[in-house]
Amino acid sequence: MARGINKVILVGNLGDDPETKYTQGGMAVTSASLATTSVRKDREGNSQERTEWHRLKFFGKVAEIAGEYLRKGSQVYVEGSIRYDEFTGQDGQKRYYTDIIVDQMQMLGGRGDGGGGGSRGERGGDRPQRSAPPQRQPQESAPRRDTAPASRDFGDDFADDDIPF
Repeated sequence: MARGINKVILVGNLGDDPETKYTQGGMAVTSASLATTSVRKDREGNSQERTEWHRLKFFGKVAEIAGEYLRKGSQVYVEGSIRYDEFTGQDGQKRYYTDIIVDQMQMLGGRGDGGGGGSRGERGGDRPQRSAPPQRQPQESAPRRDTAPASRDFGDDFADDDIPF
């Protein structure tokens, strides 16, 4: 196998509102920052939090969706790859930065969190979105049933691969 794997999966909260720009060809490019926080216990048993900040870059349709629906504080699941770049500043100093190039994105949290709903990137359409079955409205001619169903049937095709963590 001559190829390597460059894949990153992150779940976190946006640190600012996404910024969308368009290329001369009309393709959307959206940038955002994402915070991921981990908690561990130190030797004394005290909880220690560590927050890492990630620069996200979205392209194409997923960039348009991210720019329209994501807001500061939105919880989001992203899949993509790591890209390292450098540039020379006006002062002649070389600067290095790391971007996460997002291929797939899933908005998490409720609508009040700026999340809700869901969207996959352009290459992410291979997994169907899951939702609860629609509620049926009782018809007047049908007999009324007062018993509640024991459980809902969401189908047997649910796989562990559909869980983002």
